[in-house]
Amino acid sequence: MNILWLTWKDIKNPNSGGAEEVNEELAAKLVKDGHQVKFIVAGFKGGKAEENINGYYIIRVGNRFTVYWQAFRYFQKNLQNWPNLIIEEINTVPFFVQFYKPEKTQLILFFHQLCREIWFFQSFFPLNLIGYLSEPIYLKSLAKNNAITVSKSTKNDLLKYGFKSNQVKIISEGIKLAPIVDLTKSNKFNDFTLLSCGSIRPMKRTDQQIKAFEIAKKYIPSLKLIIAGDAESNYAKKVMKIIELSPFRKDVKYLGKIDSKAKEELMRRCHILLVTSLKEGWGLVVTEANSQGTPAIVYNADGLRDSVKNYITGIICSKNSPENLANNIFLLYKNKDLYQKLRFNAWRWSKEISFARSYEQFKKILLRC
Repeated sequence: MNILWLTWKDIKNPNSGGAEEVNEELAAKLVKDGHQVKFIVAGFKGGKAEENINGYYIIRVGNRFTVYWQAFRYFQKNLQNWPNLIIEEINTVPFFVQFYKPEKTQLILFFHQLCREIWFFQSFFPLNLIGYLSEPIYLKSLAKNNAITVSKSTKNDLLKYGFKSNQVKIISEGIKLAPIVDLTKSNKFNDFTLLSCGSIRPMKRTDQQIKAFEIAKKYIPSLKLIIAGDAESNYAKKVMKIIELSPFRKDVKYLGKIDSKAKEELMRRCHILLVTSLKEGWGLVVTEANSQGTPAIVYNADGLRDSVKNYITGIICSKNSPENLANNIFLLYKNKDLYQKLRFNAWRWSKEISFARSYEQFKKILLRC
């Protein structure tokens, strides 16, 4: 098949994240199976206009805001009769391919997550209000199409806006980290250590993790917190200020953005991963940490309630607050048997979440189009 994939970010975009890792793996596997794959994505400073990555082709047009219009223009001029199948990945704003694709070209939508309340955390007024109010409208206009997503939470979201259950297929997530071979040989830090890992953005609510750490620290004097992730936003600068003013700042270590090797080591050596996102497609960082023998305590949010089995592989907070997060930190510090149970179950479950499995499910759906 000739497959055209539209999404606003590719793996080399400075803002790329878990979704782009998934896209790259799936696209590379499609190419290995003999399919041709081309992406149309937004350009970025230093990015090439066209590039081949692992056998699939990247076409970069416009920027974060103009890519949707520029993608339409590029398609009309260069690719109108090329694809057999179009994958339209919707990340905040759709490309509305259904209105300009050739009638015989198949279309499938790909959602990692919906935006919804994230608009108010990540965008400014009035763009956030416009986005929030328009999202249900454009989702209903797209609801006649088949869709793929990565969690039951996102599927349930789509059903609220007109999609039928049989239209939305769920595929497994995958992770690049290989699960450690022997759980008993993974050495944790001597002091009980919490890990916050990922870009420091408003919707990640990193400030609440620091507050939870400060509360728990009063009951666990040796407790440590390590924060790893990009801190370029204004919100991140506020988080840095919170750390600086913390009475326990000497026990908070901020590492900045780290590479995959450093991330793997931290996930193996820290005791608990904290994730307090407003919303996720799945929560890849949870499964990555699980693969290295580290359970997560997470907020009860879309995606996170999919990537954690409560009191089996980790803990989902009964209330999304720093106080409840701190209580659960103390619980796992005090109850060693529960901690070891969650750790083992999380590690074992991570072995089932692979790109091989994800791709087989993905390919099966595409071939039915």
